[in-house]
Order: sequence, then C-alpha cells, then structure tokens
Amino acid sequence: MLDNLLWALLLLALVSLSIGAAGHALLYKRDPRSAMGWIGVCITLPLFGPFFYWVMGVNRITRKARQWLESGRRLTGCEAFASREPEEAGSLPAGAGHLEELRALADRVVTCRLTGGSHITPLHNGEGAYPLMVAAIDAARHSVHLSTYIFDGDATGSKFIDALRRAAERGVEVRVIVDSLGEKYSRPTARKLLKGTKVKVGRFLPLRHGGYLNLRNHRKILVVDGNHAFTGGMNIGDRHVVVRPVPPPTVVDLHFLVEGPVVADLQRVFLEDWYFVAGEILDHPSYFPELAPAGGGLARVISDGPDKEFRKLHWILMGALACATRSVRIMTPYFIPDRSIISALITCAMRGVDVTLVLPAENNLPFVHWATRSYLWELLQLGIRVFYQPPPFVHTKLFVVDGLWSLIGSANLDPRSLRLNFELNLEVYDRELGKRLSAHFEDVLSVSQEVTLEEMDARPLPEKIRDCTAKLFSPYL
Repeated sequence: MLDNLLWALLLLALVSLSIGAAGHALLYKRDPRSAMGWIGVCITLPLFGPFFYWVMGVNRITRKARQWLESGRRLTGCEAFASREPEEAGSLPAGAGHLEELRALADRVVTCRLTGGSHITPLHNGEGAYPLMVAAIDAARHSVHLSTYIFDGDATGSKFIDALRRAAERGVEVRVIVDSLGEKYSRPTARKLLKGTKVKVGRFLPLRHGGYLNLRNHRKILVVDGNHAFTGGMNIGDRHVVVRPVPPPTVVDLHFLVEGPVVADLQRVFLEDWYFVAGEILDHPSYFPELAPAGGGLARVISDGPDKEFRKLHWILMGALACATRSVRIMTPYFIPDRSIISALITCAMRGVDVTLVLPAENNLPFVHWATRSYLWELLQLGIRVFYQPPPFVHTKLFVVDGLWSLIGSANLDPRSLRLNFELNLEVYDRELGKRLSAHFEDVLSVSQEVTLEEMDARPLPEKIRDCTAKLFSPYL
C-alpha cells in the first residue's frame, strides 16, 4: 500500500512538473513554434523534458540584465548623465528622403539623438588604427576612457599599456574596462600588466560572480578628453597587425575615428558601463566639453544589450532593409540570421534591390562557418549574391544601404550580438562615408570568390548533414 502511494506521489510530481514547465512555455514563449516544441518536449519526456526546458528554454540572460537595470545597478540612456545635450540633426542628406522612415524608427527605439556635424574616418587594420589611438592617448590632457572586449598582453597591447601608464602618471584620468571573459584570450592579461599603475581598471562581469558565457561587453570605445573617439570592431592585440615578420593568426578589420558632437554619446555609453563595473557616477561637465561640428555627417549612437526594452539593432536592421531602394552591402564575420532577417533580406532582393553579402572564406569559429553555409542556399536561390573573402580571417562588420546610410560598430549578424551581449554601433547618414565604404566593398569583391547555387547543391551529403546539424545549434553559437 505504501509503495503504491509513493509511486502515485512520484507520478503526480512528474505530471505537475511537466504541466508547470509546459504552462510556462505557453505563457512566455513569443514564437508559437518554439512554444509548441517545448510543450511537446515537456509533456512527452517526463522529468527530462522539464529539465531541458528550465536549463535551455528559459531566457535567464534577458531577465538577469533587466534585474540589473531595475535595481539601478546599470544606468541606461543618453539622459543618464547631466551634460550638454547636442542639437538634434536637421534634414537628411540630399537623395536620402526615402530613409526618413528609418530615421523615424530609430527615433522611437533609441534614446540618443541623431546629431549633425560628424566626421567618420575608416582605419584599416592595426596599422591604420593603433598608431592614431596611441598618439591620442599620448596627447590626452584630461581623460582617457578605453573599453574593449579583448586586450592582449602582447607587443601591441604593451604599447597601449605604456601609453595609458604615461598618461596616468602625468595626471590624466585614465579608466579602462576589459571584459572578464575577453581578457582571458592572452597571458599575461592587460589587467595584470596595469597593476600597480595609476590606471583605473574595471572588469566587466567577473566570472567569479557567475559563469556567464553571455552578457559579455563586446563594445570597443576609446574616448580622449571627451572630444574625439575611436570605435568599431577591432580589439587590441597583435592579431590585427596584418603586416609583420612572424605573424600569429591574423585578423583583418576596420576601425573608425569619430569626431563631432556624437562623441558625447560615446562618452555616455562608456560612463554607463563604468558605473556598472566600478559603482562610480562620473557626470562632471568636464567630461562633456562643447564639441564643434567636424564634418557634414549625421550620426547616432546605438547601444544595445539584453537589458534594453527593445531589440534596437534588430529592428533598425529590419527597417534599413525595408527602406533600401538600390543596394544593400553587408560584411560580417559571423552570419547566423533568424527567420525574420532572412525574410527581410529575401524581400529586399525580390523588390529589385541589389543585396550583396560578404563573408570570410576562413573563419576562426568552424561551427559558425558550418551553420552559416546551411543558410546560403535559400539566399542564393532568391537572388542574393554571396561572396567569400580570401584569408586571412576578416572580422569587419559593415552594413551600407544605398551608399547613404552606414551601420558600423561591434555587432555581428548573429544571436550573440543581437540578443545576448552588450554592443555599440553608430548609424551614419553621410554620402562621403558611404562612398568610401562602397569603394572598400568593391575592392574586396574584386578579390573574392562568388558562391553559386550549384556549388551549394554539389556539397557532399556528409557536409550538408554537418552544416545542417550546426544550424540546429544556431541560437547558442
């Protein structure tokens, strides 16, 4: 009798667990296919189904980030610091009237204003970016604020460390944010090399506070004296110096020198993150000097992360594809789109827009490369041109619409950038920048190999199985 009661209680517990997990999926999963899948798993696999759902199906990342925001641990929004607000930009450049709806969308979902007077200069690889960045640090008079995902302790990293140390010793306020996961890419770490100097170092989300592989700070920002800045996709390390005698694995990339009023918003993003890592609010007006126009571009800072109410970057990318009339040029190292982005790309191409996707032929993450290949057949079949850049690995992230609107920064076209990590991008309305980036695309295409539908069809069956299997894990890559 007692045995029967125990079995009945165990069965009741399993049923309750399955129903509870299925009910949670029903209430909180926005995608009905995802909800149906998890409900099926929870009901048909007692104990194991609910276990897998609570481990893999519940979005703890966004919940944790929102808790930080609601508790006040994170500040957010361009209004978070009392400072001189830049004037909102006027009309878009000539010929960009069809992008007014894209501007209206960004106005709704991004707190930072679109500001005028910007000048954005592309910098190719470490050879083009690092000397200017180090020189800016050496010329700093008041403050140096550096945030990066990876800060290697190699020869290149040592040059930055020496420049930061020199600046701090002459009385400049120097603050560095390094992601605690990204810093582990090299030994010794930059943090260890800076120990004992006057440089203040903050670690973003130390791993001892939880084994977070997500919620990483993927932003790259250097702001000097609050009046000029550098941002883009480039980390700090020898790998980005392409021409050297004995190269380790080489990474090709673009970084950008930013001048004009938009620099104030880059400063704000850094100071928000500094508050998160150090608990120190820095809102003195000296960090926000008056910034004169430096050019004719219109620019807006887009800081995104799992703590935001809206998926800003995702919506803006969708808006850009909807507004394009002539061309869309995309360059990204990691391409793992969700169904909505795939549909938007295909719809854009079928409207007659020339859509070109440029990917690296050699990827540092094989599983991502395999998953990406499983998406290409559908894109190629419906008119999107795809090219593979030759080695070395290309880490550049660019999105250019009609040669008028450009999106530059740290985000890739993958779930990690669009949902899981903290990213920093600039949207820029500037015909001159669009022209330079379009010329860069043309140079790249001239040496790249176009991928054909026949080529994808001709893959051996084991390769197709491998690629499609990797695609199953796309949300976690």
